[in-house]
Amino acid sequence: MDGFSAYTQSALEVLRQPAKTMHWYAVPLLLIVMYIVTKELSQKHYKVVLGGFALWGVDIFNEIWNSMSCFISGYAPVWGTPVGVGNSAWLLMIGYNIEISFMFLMMGITVCLMLPEDPKAKILGINNRIFFCVVLTTLAVIIECFLNWCGVLTWEWAFWQRSCPWILWLIGYLPFFATAFYVHDRPTVKQSAAIVGGILGFDAVLIVICACLGWI
Repeated sequence: MDGFSAYTQSALEVLRQPAKTMHWYAVPLLLIVMYIVTKELSQKHYKVVLGGFALWGVDIFNEIWNSMSCFISGYAPVWGTPVGVGNSAWLLMIGYNIEISFMFLMMGITVCLMLPEDPKAKILGINNRIFFCVVLTTLAVIIECFLNWCGVLTWEWAFWQRSCPWILWLIGYLPFFATAFYVHDRPTVKQSAAIVGGILGFDAVLIVICACLGWI
């Protein structure tokens, strides 16, 4: 691990080793996620749940290429979750822990619940889907920059810094909300489910390939 940055090495020491990092709070967090999903399904908010899983799946894709960038470069991921500050109960990938995973699934469901029933309705003269994409993406980038400032999320590449947040805006979050809303707005639940299945299936294939190549 000589070529890896100090932050990356600290994360590699506990990567997918929950016996070294697990905390009890992960269990109630899982139950909270299960409750939210079950509650929405019981109310027949199928597209809300599918939109949430779509956002979660797009985030997993981002985490996969982030992991690839770390192991292919031999230096660091684009974003990392180091040990020592903001410790995780379980580091799943080099920049992706169990808390982040639960957070994005809950966030996907939450933002879909915000959507007006009419996809053509306007807010301040702007289509509500576009409005929420812009507002939520901007808010997410602000929070991400705050987490980086706190040191719990590390950025070690020059192009991914607080000085150029527009890259985070375009790549890091806009596709999340756009995909979630697109899936939510499909005419039928079957169509929404098919897209989510495609996203998660693609993620699964990438994970297998990357695991075989040592890129994850």
